[in-house]
Amino acid sequence: MTTFSIFLILIVIVSFLLVVVIMVQNPKGGGLSSSFGGGGTQQLGGVKKTTDFLDKSTWTLATLLLVLILLSNIDLMNEGTAQESKVNTEDVQVETPVIPTAEDDNQE
Repeated sequence: MTTFSIFLILIVIVSFLLVVVIMVQNPKGGGLSSSFGGGGTQQLGGVKKTTDFLDKSTWTLATLLLVLILLSNIDLMNEGTAQESKVNTEDVQVETPVIPTAEDDNQE
């Protein structure tokens, strides 16, 4: 398994996690963070802490995704330059094709 394949798998996993974290959030402050509060005095971690956690998770996953994409691009560029051509140039004979011109047609 090449390092590019590993980067590709990590990018897919981080992308999936980022989608899940974004879908859990509600744009108006509801979503999962409001489910924990519910208006009661007992709060599981507090609404503010849940919102902060989801916000930090989003930014962390987005940053990680960007870094993985850049690293995979660098790795892909390095793999392309490290490979040598597998064509044996000694055995290859290239013949130049003869292209008929208008003068050849007139001489016939």
